[in-house]
Amino acid sequence: MADTTASAAPLLRVRDLDVTYPGPVPAVRGVSFDVAPGEILGLVGESGSGKSSVCTALTGLLPAGAHRRADTIEFEGTDLAALRERDLRRVRGRRLAFVPQQPMTSLAPTTPVVRQLRWYLGDRLDDVEVRETLTGIGLGPVLDRPRDLPGSFSGGQLQRVVIAIAALAHQPALLLADEPTTTLDATVQAQVLRLLLTLRDKLGLALIYVSHDLAVVSTICDRVGVMYGGRLVETAPVRELFAAPRHPYTRALLAAMPATTPADRPLRAIEGTAEGANLLPGCPFAPRCPQVLGVCRERMPEPTAHGAGMVRCHLASERVGA
Repeated sequence: MADTTASAAPLLRVRDLDVTYPGPVPAVRGVSFDVAPGEILGLVGESGSGKSSVCTALTGLLPAGAHRRADTIEFEGTDLAALRERDLRRVRGRRLAFVPQQPMTSLAPTTPVVRQLRWYLGDRLDDVEVRETLTGIGLGPVLDRPRDLPGSFSGGQLQRVVIAIAALAHQPALLLADEPTTTLDATVQAQVLRLLLTLRDKLGLALIYVSHDLAVVSTICDRVGVMYGGRLVETAPVRELFAAPRHPYTRALLAAMPATTPADRPLRAIEGTAEGANLLPGCPFAPRCPQVLGVCRERMPEPTAHGAGMVRCHLASERVGA
């Protein structure tokens, strides 16, 4: 894992980020976090928690009708929230790159993949070192088939192509990876994760890694942010979060992991549903929380710092003293 220290100036600084879709439907509410240079921050939570909306909001790629508001989205000293679209384009794809969930939606289906690589890498695609890098991440078969279209390759190969373009075309400082291994089998997933770590170590880039897979997050991330109902309810260094989670939702997520459940016992599913949690005035997890208080349904708790972490829970102070 990266040697990221609390004293390092943040590469990315987000304060009070909101995202609202037509309806209006609040998808992200008051989210604040930092990312240090070279750090891998994992964002986890159930579907609909707002993880992908955070990524698209940071890159200015929200769909038509969506609204973004933030006190600050400061990246390399520039407030992205204050930039006009034409100025944001100078940052997006260059210093700030994005890898979406589905690689087929990011590649032109009627253009050979190698030609698309050349669009972004130019003459560097002929450079021996660049080709060795691409071959080393499993793209040798793609380079050997210069006339083949995206439909001729596997999902894992195409995902690696998209990651290679995002990371190598302009060597960004921050890569946003939105569930890049969701549709891949275990073997290909491991290859893609090794690729991300290799690129981080080689280029020094930072990552925001969005995932449902807590086992993967525990392996590759330096810190973790847990989202629920559009809120960031807990952040902590990865080892601390897995060893001593403070928010009831984080504990419930970890308890539902197969790795934490004995083979002779059923998985401990979280009762209830997350539907409508983003509309609640208090803590979004209150309807499903086994320790809920009356105040939890009325008022969202303020963030409480705990060492290098943060938790939003009315019972946080009691747990610290426990």
